[in-house]
Amino acid sequence: MVEQGGAIKIVQNGIHLPTPFLDINSLTASGGESGLLGLAFHPNYASNGYFYINYTDLNGDTVIDRFSVSANSNIADFSSRHQILNFDQPYGNHNGGDLHFGPQQEGYLYISSGDGGEAGEAQNLNSLLGNILRIEVGADGQADDFINDTERNYAIPPGNPYVGTSGADEIWVSGLRNPWRFSLDRLNGDLYIGDVGEDLFEEFNYQPSTSMGGENFGWPCYEGSSVFSSGGCGSIDQYEFPFSSLAHDLPDTNYCTAVGGFVYRGPTYAALNGWYFHTDWCDGEFFVSRRLKNGDWETHSLGTLVGGFAVTGFGESETGELYLVAWSGLFQIVGEDEIFLNGFEAN
Repeated sequence: MVEQGGAIKIVQNGIHLPTPFLDINSLTASGGESGLLGLAFHPNYASNGYFYINYTDLNGDTVIDRFSVSANSNIADFSSRHQILNFDQPYGNHNGGDLHFGPQQEGYLYISSGDGGEAGEAQNLNSLLGNILRIEVGADGQADDFINDTERNYAIPPGNPYVGTSGADEIWVSGLRNPWRFSLDRLNGDLYIGDVGEDLFEEFNYQPSTSMGGENFGWPCYEGSSVFSSGGCGSIDQYEFPFSSLAHDLPDTNYCTAVGGFVYRGPTYAALNGWYFHTDWCDGEFFVSRRLKNGDWETHSLGTLVGGFAVTGFGESETGELYLVAWSGLFQIVGEDEIFLNGFEAN
């Protein structure tokens, strides 16, 4: 479990171990939307012991570091710290902060980056702000296209959409405000993004695994499916729109911060298979969505499961079981019966 203050904790057999797996308190100043924000284990962690973290440093800028586990499997080797990537953040908010590895056969590292509080940066393809980035760290964690740059220790996947054209080579998709949490479906590699809105909508976006990248999700030209700004924007057909959005002005709701989750692919609860779980931090209402064969989306409310201002993120076990981290504890998502019955067939 990642703690914003800088510690990564272990819960083993239901027991919270007192010694952190890693503590980077000396490297980060947490508070607001800053601190230790994300963790991803290398696909070959069992053999190479590498894991990656996303945090804001003492200057408030984004850093991606690699660490190694020590001889004690419950404690990381702090001295193994190796910087992969860093970039400036203009303000202390909208840092994104999540990161995940793609499917095993691909193995690229995906990193979420908010607009840094500068909305226009999300439409600036020469900036790393307001995007999902995709980089290559290698099967052995040693890939490096920038051998003369000690602060850029990674490679560029040749299939990234802006390689050889105008735009930062690291960008996979753009037009995002603050993709605090995103995930990749472990079954097929589909990308799901929860993007925190401004005044009107929280939104959840989708990219199929068959995509060649380059989708622009519209911020700040659009918020949800509504026009937010016309300055420097193109025609509507240049943008992708959310499969689900939460309007701020709906009665008896308090939507304010999208929290993206995961598609359930665990072996325990067959009825949950294929449903994407997501929520809103302020309101606490949970939703499940799935894409149908005809390309339409089906979304249902599960009600408030934990409470408002509680759930800050989802987690996925090695086998695909889903968990929630909240101020009140660590929870598992379970379900014994069919959630919904309808005449559609999901992907």
